[in-house]
Amino acid sequence: MKVQLPLVDDAAHEPQTADSAPDREPDEAATFDAYSQAVMRAAEAVSPSVVNLEVFGAGRAGTESPRGSGSGVVFTPDGYVMTNSHVVHGAARISVTGNDGKRMSATLIGDDPDTDLAVIRVIGNDLPAAQLGDSQRIRVGQLVVAIGNPYGFQCTVTAGVVSALGRSLRARSGRLIDNVVQTDAALNPGNSGGPLVNSLGAVIGINTATIMSAQGLCFAIAINTAKLIAARLIRDGRIVRAYIGIAGHNTELQRRVTRFHQLPASSGVTVAAVEPDSPALRAGLLPGDIVVALAGSPIAGIDDLQRLLTADRIDTRLELVLLRRTEKLTLTIVPDARRSAAEPGRRVRELR
Repeated sequence: MKVQLPLVDDAAHEPQTADSAPDREPDEAATFDAYSQAVMRAAEAVSPSVVNLEVFGAGRAGTESPRGSGSGVVFTPDGYVMTNSHVVHGAARISVTGNDGKRMSATLIGDDPDTDLAVIRVIGNDLPAAQLGDSQRIRVGQLVVAIGNPYGFQCTVTAGVVSALGRSLRARSGRLIDNVVQTDAALNPGNSGGPLVNSLGAVIGINTATIMSAQGLCFAIAINTAKLIAARLIRDGRIVRAYIGIAGHNTELQRRVTRFHQLPASSGVTVAAVEPDSPALRAGLLPGDIVVALAGSPIAGIDDLQRLLTADRIDTRLELVLLRRTEKLTLTIVPDARRSAAEPGRRVRELR
């Protein structure tokens, strides 16, 4: 009996040479997951704009003494840099090192301890400026990337998520920091003034502090607040503002409450605390009140309140509209000139 064997392609059984062997290792970039890709894109977009700050104070007999270090982010091509007030306040000299290793001297344009923000400037043209985002669009749980120079390790990248929004904290120095973004992206001393970035590479906050003796409790100043303060510092060199004496956070209002009271905005500022001997206390504000208007202008959040508390409001009688439980009340408040807060609060560590 004759058996017919199936035809076999001899080429398929020939030993494969290095040239003929298939590429068994896939492209490395293709193996990264979406999270890694997002972190890499954000870091590559913003890292060239992040600088390292070395700050020197005035010593004896005209000498200089090192005072600390921090981070900053270039936000205009002609050399304006955002950082923290606690990093550069009172500095005799500021030295800036760019991502490319170039060292430059910087001039302090102005700083605002009340928001822990400062603007410095280096001389240069066509510097790599970071894109500034919109902190109103931040959502709890979204990916964020922090870039800075912790302990002098230049351009260090950490990643995490937005843990909470609208926090109000007081630094050990007594400063009240309103409307901060809470994140678990790791921050350490030296990260102060560096950017907090979203997955698109836009700066959504300026890193400022961590809770002492805690892990994963880090805070950044919302970029919308930072943009407002930076513009005023560039224009005037300082911030003069009125003061009413509350700590607060942004609050969304229920639709039925907005309709019932015919409010122009669907959010307001919830009063978390009222400072002793303050205009707010004298006016009768209580913790839990929701401020919805001041001087005839709607208050949708902390930024609106800060914009209205300008120097020309000092010692002026203003109508303040608030919600207290189910009632809508109108109080009269007379803002003071801003003063330094002295009451202790939750202890946070500035990251200088």
